[in-house]
Amino acid sequence: MRRTLAAVAATALLALTACSSSDGDGGGDSAGASAQYDESASEAPAEPEALTAYDEDSAADPARADVVSQTAPEAEARSVISTGDVTLRSKDVAQAVLAVRRVVDTVAGRVETDQAETDRKGALVRSQMVLRVPSARFDEAMQALKGTATLVSSGADSKDVTTEVLDVDVRVRVQRRSIERIALLLDRAESIRDIVSIEAQLSQRQADLAALERKQTVLASQTSMSTISVSVERTEKKTAADEREQNEAGFLTGLDAGWDALRTFGVGFATFLGAVLPWTLVLLVLAVPGVPLLRRLRRRPAAPPTAPAA
Repeated sequence: MRRTLAAVAATALLALTACSSSDGDGGGDSAGASAQYDESASEAPAEPEALTAYDEDSAADPARADVVSQTAPEAEARSVISTGDVTLRSKDVAQAVLAVRRVVDTVAGRVETDQAETDRKGALVRSQMVLRVPSARFDEAMQALKGTATLVSSGADSKDVTTEVLDVDVRVRVQRRSIERIALLLDRAESIRDIVSIEAQLSQRQADLAALERKQTVLASQTSMSTISVSVERTEKKTAADEREQNEAGFLTGLDAGWDALRTFGVGFATFLGAVLPWTLVLLVLAVPGVPLLRRLRRRPAAPPTAPAA
């Protein structure tokens, strides 16, 4: 009897243990699913938090680990924006421009803009060009351009944007992953309020992604192709006509200077006359009665001498 009761108690205990284990597992799964959903729904939109989430979960999530693993090889290459300017002078601007274009073709570049100025006869006087050459051959292109004509001046500048390029690349990938997860949440949403809220977040993330992709494109263009500004001007030659014109210009310049001096003297003399004229009129008015009076005084006979006393 005792053995029978012990067997029944053991069986009941095993059954209760199995039920408790089953309930515990089910509750754990539900809690895990709920926590996973809450984590996805409450993911912060800020970029730095998203990057932190990728770093923390990279070991457990292959998709997130892919962001870091794809960025690592890119860190080995440097991204540099190089710009330069070259000023040249030549007796034949057209030949100098052709030489510049040959250099561009040699380094597999292109002429982005070309502004030319001609004289009355149609000959080139000045040319302004903007060149785009591969960044890897920037130094080679600058050195070759300096030899196409007489060098007046040149300069070059380089800016390392490796960190900025890597940052933008990572942020683009993170934003794309975030959009994918928000799209999954939108598929699971049931209430209208959740749908509207998730769609607003999705639209914002898509706009941010578009801005990042534009910046990524600009950086890629600037780092892959360098910009060089080239200016070519014609060296003026002095001819007999130019010398004659210069001599005539010298005579005319002297004549103009003399005329200016004469005008200055005339103005000064007129100013002097204008200042003296009022005093002259006053003196004339005083002279009308004064001159006759002076003459009368001069005509008076002198007094006769007195005889000496005896």
